[in-house]
Amino acid sequence: MLTTDQRAQFARDGYIVLPGFKSAQEIALVRARAEQIVEQFDPAQTSSVFSTREQEKTTDDYFLRSDNTIRCFFEEEAFDQHGQLGQSKALSINKIGHALHDLDPVFDAFSRGPAIAQVARELGLAEALVWQSMYIFKQPGIGGEVRWHQDATYFETTPGSVTTFWFALEDATVDNGCLWVEPGGHRGPMRERFVREGDAVRMEKLDATPWPDDSVAVALESRAGSLVCFHGLLPHYSAPNRSAVSRHAYTLHATDARCAYSPQNWIQRGDCLPVRGFE
Repeated sequence: MLTTDQRAQFARDGYIVLPGFKSAQEIALVRARAEQIVEQFDPAQTSSVFSTREQEKTTDDYFLRSDNTIRCFFEEEAFDQHGQLGQSKALSINKIGHALHDLDPVFDAFSRGPAIAQVARELGLAEALVWQSMYIFKQPGIGGEVRWHQDATYFETTPGSVTTFWFALEDATVDNGCLWVEPGGHRGPMRERFVREGDAVRMEKLDATPWPDDSVAVALESRAGSLVCFHGLLPHYSAPNRSAVSRHAYTLHATDARCAYSPQNWIQRGDCLPVRGFE
């Protein structure tokens, strides 16, 4: 499926963009299902927000117990000074995570199949294992920033193997918070490691290499239906969404079963919910 040039670009730059990977019908199905999940979600259950800033401080029990289930998280700016939602529930959710691909039939069908399995193999995942899924809303006006980071921070393997599969469910633009990357940055060091020991988590600093700045960052504007694949060490971020339109996306994180998966990664699986691949 991948051309020689696409494989060369992934090796050189750490990412590729595959336009038209998903059809409008496939996107409509997962968007409708996400809407149903949010509609069924009771905000009284939690006020947990998702933030990549000081993550060890904002990680709570609700987040940790989402590793092998399906839960909704609010945008950081969803609540007013009185602790009330400043807009409708449907426009307040940051994301749904983190086992949609294994526990929901609609997302399972979207996440798996011969096409994505082939792409994963051609990117080096000979025996892919899909650990995490997230439906990200990037809400209009309040869509939160996702700071510069590397996905290997959360899915350490030896040797490193985590690869991200990011699907644009709406057009992603500079205005509504598209991805930004540092081309070639995957050849740099792993800077941080998110460690879980029981119910305690910490962000362990591994390398003092600074994060990229605007002089080297490249915007990955992507049309709805595009699949963006990137290396686990590729630095990337997305800016806040201050526009009037959302930027829905769906993302999967996979590793290679031939590599040792760290027992300190925050998501673990047991016999009751074994980790599976793309087939």
